[in-house]
This record gives sequence, C-alpha cells and structure tokens, in this order.
Amino acid sequence: MDQFQLSGLDIGIMLAYAVLIIGYGIYHGKRDSSEDYFLAGRGMTWPIVGIALFSANISSSTLIGLAGDAYKTNIHVYNYEWFAVVVLIFFAIFFLPFYLKSGVYTMPEFLEKRYDRKSRYYFSFITIVGNVMVDTAAGLYVGSIVLKLLFPALPSWQIILMLAIAAAAYTIPGGLNSVIQTEVIQAILLVIGSCLLTYFAFQEFGGGWGDMMVALTERLQSGSVASVEAARAAGHFAPSTAEEAFSLVRPGNDEFMPWYGLLTGVPLLGFYFWANNQFMVQRVLGARDLNHGRWGALFAGLLKLPVIFIMVVPGVLALLVYNELDISGLNYITADGTPCQDLSECANLTYPVLLMQLLPSGILGLVVAGLLAAMMSSVSATFNSASTLITMDFVRNIKPDMTSKQLVRAGQIATIILVVLAAAWVPFIEKVSDSLWQYLQLVISYTAPPAVATFVLGLFWKRASARGSIVSLLFGFVFAVIMLILKVYVGGLPEGEAPAGWIAALTDIHFLTMAFIMWILCLIVHALVSLSSPAPTEEQVNSLTWNRRLFREETEELRSLPWYQNYRYLAIILLLITAVVVGYFW
Repeated sequence: MDQFQLSGLDIGIMLAYAVLIIGYGIYHGKRDSSEDYFLAGRGMTWPIVGIALFSANISSSTLIGLAGDAYKTNIHVYNYEWFAVVVLIFFAIFFLPFYLKSGVYTMPEFLEKRYDRKSRYYFSFITIVGNVMVDTAAGLYVGSIVLKLLFPALPSWQIILMLAIAAAAYTIPGGLNSVIQTEVIQAILLVIGSCLLTYFAFQEFGGGWGDMMVALTERLQSGSVASVEAARAAGHFAPSTAEEAFSLVRPGNDEFMPWYGLLTGVPLLGFYFWANNQFMVQRVLGARDLNHGRWGALFAGLLKLPVIFIMVVPGVLALLVYNELDISGLNYITADGTPCQDLSECANLTYPVLLMQLLPSGILGLVVAGLLAAMMSSVSATFNSASTLITMDFVRNIKPDMTSKQLVRAGQIATIILVVLAAAWVPFIEKVSDSLWQYLQLVISYTAPPAVATFVLGLFWKRASARGSIVSLLFGFVFAVIMLILKVYVGGLPEGEAPAGWIAALTDIHFLTMAFIMWILCLIVHALVSLSSPAPTEEQVNSLTWNRRLFREETEELRSLPWYQNYRYLAIILLLITAVVVGYFW
C-alpha cells in the first residue's frame, strides 16, 4: 500500500473547516467572568449537555482506540461503552445533585467541602497529571498519526505543535462555552462520518450483517488472522467463529477482558471517568439546573449505545477487508524503530486505513477534517478542565483577592503551559503500550481506585473523615507507583530472564483485577483510619452525604412532572434499551 494521497478538493475542505471551526469557537466564547469562562455561565440545556458529554468521550482518540482494539480483540471493547449507561444513571441519581447543590467549579473543590483542603490539593494534582498524560496527549497523538500519514515529510514534533496551537486557538480566548459549542459540531460530523465508513466497509465485501458473520467465521477458521493466531500461540482466548468474536463475555483466559473484568475493573474505571473526572463532569456542572443536568447525562448514555455499529464494527470489518494489506509503503515507524508491515503490528492505524481506503474524494476530506477537529475539541476540553483545576484549586487559594477577570487570565496562562507539557509527552505513548485504548485504560486503572474510594465513602458513609481520605489517597498513590516500577522493571529484563516469583505474580495480574484490588485496599485503609480519627462536622455530613430523606423529598418533587420529564422513568427506559442491545451480543 502506497502513501495516502489527498485530492485538492479534500485539502480545500479540510482547510476551510479548520478556519470555520476555530472562528465559530472564538465567536461563542464567554469570558466576562470566571463562571462564564470555566462553566459556560451555568446555562446549558440538556441536549447540549448530553451531546457535549458524548463528544468529549467519543473523541478522535476514542475513535482510533475503538477501531484498533476491535481489529485486535473484536467487540469486547464495547463493554466500556454500554457500561457507561449504568454509570451515568447512578451518577445522575446520587452524585449530580450534590455536585450542583454545592456550587463547585471542580471535583477537588467538592472533596474540600466534604473532607479538607489536603484531599483537594492531592486530587487536583493527580487529575491535572492525568489530563496531560491521558486525555490531552492521546488526542494530540491521534492527530499526529493521521497527519503523519497524510504529510510524511513533516517532522512529528511540528505536527504535534501545530495541532496543540490550533486547539488552544479558541480554548484560550473562549473558555468552556467555545469548547462545548464546537464539540456539538464535531459530534454530529463524527457520527455521520462513522455511519458512512460502516456503510462503505459493508459494501467492500458486498454483503449485509449475515454475510459479514459468515465471512468472518471463514477468516477466523482459516488461520490467516495474525492477531488471533498470536493470541492462541500465547495461550490466550481467541475466537474461532463470528459468534464468539461478537460476544461481549469472554472466558477467564482472555488477554484483554476476561469475564470477571466486567464485574470488577470495568465498573470502577467507568465510575471514575464519568462521575469523578473533571474533564467529563465539568460539562454537567454548567447545566442550567438539576433536571437539565440529569436529562443531559441520560441523553449521553443513549448516544453511547449505537457506538457498536458505527465505531466498533468497522474495526472488526478491517479483519475481512484489510487483514492482509501491506502497509509498509506508509513508512510508519513503531516505538521500537521498525516499520509496520500490516495492521496486526500497528492496530492504531486501523481507522485511518479504513478512511483512506474506503471513502470517496470530498467525503474523505470532510471526515478527516471532522476527525482532526474532534481531536482539537477533545484536547481543548482537557486544556480547559485542567486550567480550571489550576486556577480554581491553586491560584485562587494562593491569591484569594484576585478579581474574576484576573482568574480568567490565570486560566489562559495555565492553558499555554499545558499545551507545552502535553506536546512533550506525546512521543512516550507508544513506548508505554502499542494499543492506544490499552494505554488509556492502563493509566486510568492506576489513578482511579483511590479517588473512587474517597468519593463513594464520602457520599454514602457519614463517618468517613478527612484523615481517612488523605491517607487512602496517598496509600493508593504509593501502591500505583510501586506497581508501575515493577512493570517497567519486568519489561526491561533481557529476553529469557525471569523476575522473582512474587514480582511475576504481581505484574501478571490483569489490570482490571488490579484496579479492583487497589479499590478494596483503599476502602479498607480509608475506613480504618476514619474510625480511629475525629468524625467530620455535622455541616460536612448533613449537606454532602446521601440519605433516604433526600430520596423521599425528591419523590414528592417529581410527582408534579409528566412521566417524560421524570428522570427516573427515563432511566428505566434507557436501562431496558441497553439490556436489549447487550443481550443481543451477550
């Protein structure tokens, strides 16, 4: 396969779209006050909240990651998507009312209200680091992959810097409202592009769903799928039929998501991402009121369900269409310095290869422009959320007398610094993992458990104390650092040399199981320290801890609403729809 070639029409569409989206973002900017800049004036309606949540999640990095992981491991990756529905419903019922009632700008600020300032500073710092290493860097990495394939003569560092500057162009002057307004456009374009990609992929082998299942079974049983054969050689589960490939539940020896991961790590990582992560929650904090926040969260969950058909299935179809495609002509170099020969070696190229091979001229330029703009949108969103954390959790506390406009300026300066840091980290992503999706989940699996333990106990246990919170958070941090050091040590051993038995036992634990173990340990540490330390004040407990009285009061309030505005009925309907979709692929 030779290098990708864009027509003049495609390039013209891409340039025009880039100019229009940056201009649109700047036009819709709100920066008169800190609340305008960081939370879009707290005036967003539920459709905007829902689409913004969906777009921030289904970003360019997720598109690349979903398609690449689907190529390597089939549809197991969809478990993260449908489980988001369950998490969002739980979030809307229990956590969102307290977040909005407290009037906070950030998740760490909420921890200060429930615990103390130590927990706030720690969680803010960890979240900022995660934003740079996970969300922002991954977005820039995706953009660099696509543009490097399109313009191979450009050095990678120039591409990354150019993308970072483009993303910051409307984030710095416009704030959250610019981010969200552009995200709505990106979401619509990404969904349309994904639908077109799925359509052309089915047309490529000339069949519908049934023909695709037959063709996939033949390919799996022929022994010509490199990723499947590699899994079998390593003693891991590998599907032999299309039905097995399209099953969400895998046996215990599956390398990527054994069945017990659905009960342990997946709910935990999903809860952190949707209910504790500033990057996502910030959109709901900008909702007009509690009902709009809840409706928006449920709407985002509904939008997640079709992802399997328009974003996961194309990756599986690549097994049929391009499994034996020679991509050495792309001159794409892996982290170890070797060029990719086929997609089994560089699964992250699955989505770009599908785009370039399947879409006709004109449509290709629009979809690639949407992909790059989605990358800018997700990167700009993380810039905004991280700058919010720096400004509201650190700068405002260090200088409490700063005016609202000075806080906005501090946020803009923080964004510039984050641009540089994120761009510098991008080259290290492939050195951590050859799968973008695995990289994202691996990093979150070590940062999520302590935070989830602190938030859950803080909301549902009145005795959870400030000392218990900070000790649990620090314990989780030390545990994660030790595990990462051991993994690096094992990975650096010479071929044929085995680590000590206890080290091998620890590092061989699946990351979804390890995340659950960390969470249980953090819960235990938090509980033990809380019971041996002074109890929190009544003010902290009464206003920020869930109890049955709140549920009864809410029930009375909801009686005055018609059923289609009662989020409880809507949540039940959404769960039923989810059960149908998941049941089909179970």
